Amino acid sequence: MRENRIRTMWAADQAVVNGWLSIPSAFAAETMAHQGWDSLTVDLQHGALDYADALALLTAISTTNTVPVVRVPWNEPGILMKVLDAGAYGVICPMVNNRADAERLVAATRYPPLGARSFGPIRGLLYGGADYPERANDTVVVLAMIETLQGLDNLDEILSVDGLDGVYIGPSDLSLALGCRPTFDDVDPPVVQAIAHVIARTKAHGRVAGIHNGAPEAALRRIQQGFRFVTVSSDARLMAAGARQVISQMRAGPVPPPETASGY
Repeated sequence: MRENRIRTMWAADQAVVNGWLSIPSAFAAETMAHQGWDSLTVDLQHGALDYADALALLTAISTTNTVPVVRVPWNEPGILMKVLDAGAYGVICPMVNNRADAERLVAATRYPPLGARSFGPIRGLLYGGADYPERANDTVVVLAMIETLQGLDNLDEILSVDGLDGVYIGPSDLSLALGCRPTFDDVDPPVVQAIAHVIARTKAHGRVAGIHNGAPEAALRRIQQGFRFVTVSSDARLMAAGARQVISQMRAGPVPPPETASGY
């Protein structure tokens, strides 16, 4: 079966640098995949795309060694199974609030006897290889999002569920849950404490912690803190930032002409 480089990097205690896809364009996804990201996550929760778009994006990512991941819109078995059948090598699931939620997530993403995933990896076989059915349980990565007060309160029981690889923090939703302003990097003190608690408990359970970031500097700090799956920005944000930079330079006015060499 094709290697899941996310697992390989985690085994070497390396941090996975993850990109984020919200634009429904296979060409944009392929362009992002060729830039050297360790993984790319197709966002079906808040991205402007549907399942058919996700399938096209996963196919585009497959032109590279970048690992394809999908954030599903909800903890619902049908969509979890469909994105895995489509070739996702990892899933991020929002709003996992307790042990039952985590068990439901694992059940939908693992074949029996570890779970209840229905068999039908129509594109998973093409991407993963002929031995996909035998090795998928050990290859696919499953992360539960921690973004609510209930999720924080039940963190230890969530992390204790067999088959769950780790948790992923959505800083904006977690900030809102704690009565703070929604942001990625410059979070308020209660969120700082909550994030520190999540990373500490995740390490204690031998799991992996991931987090969303707005800028590379913030992601590098999170890696130092112990996070091993860090998302930086998104396709739409990167496109907008690049465009703003160009327009800002153009609005600044003419560039002075180069100095000409003077005679002696």
